[in-house]
Amino acid sequence: MHLNPYGEDVVNLAADLANRRPANAEELADRCRAAGLVLEHPVTAQDVERTHEVLDAWEKVVDADDERERAELLNRMLAAAAAHPRLTDHADGGWHLHYRDDRQPLGALLFSLISVGTALHLAGRGMRRLGRCAVTECTVIFADTSRTGRQRYCSQRCANRDAVRRHRALR
Repeated sequence: MHLNPYGEDVVNLAADLANRRPANAEELADRCRAAGLVLEHPVTAQDVERTHEVLDAWEKVVDADDERERAELLNRMLAAAAAHPRLTDHADGGWHLHYRDDRQPLGALLFSLISVGTALHLAGRGMRRLGRCAVTECTVIFADTSRTGRQRYCSQRCANRDAVRRHRALR
């Protein structure tokens, strides 16, 4: 299976990693593999550190107050990622585009993937399709991949909890 690392999958991976930061190299590797990434090099503590830096920058994009600020922050990430398109086939005959050098360590790879993937997600689906749960005490980040583009909650559980709270407030 080939994961399209520049669509919603990588934005969902970024949200997953941001919501529950990986504690060590093994956990980071396992979660990236579970998301469909092929890891060609051993994952190190430096990759974990770099991933946390990437997630810090990415969370600023998530929390931006308006579209222009979000675009500016994301453009800074894209410039720092120095992502460039190139064709690759991983020697399996499945040609596709990568926006980075294959020899990068995982931390740098995630920087490129998250930057480009988020830019494509927002440009393709809408600049407001990234956010935090609308429940005040919930800080979970989500990528809105819904058909309508009106997602406000991280889960059905939070949506139900908020609906019950609003219903009780009317009484």
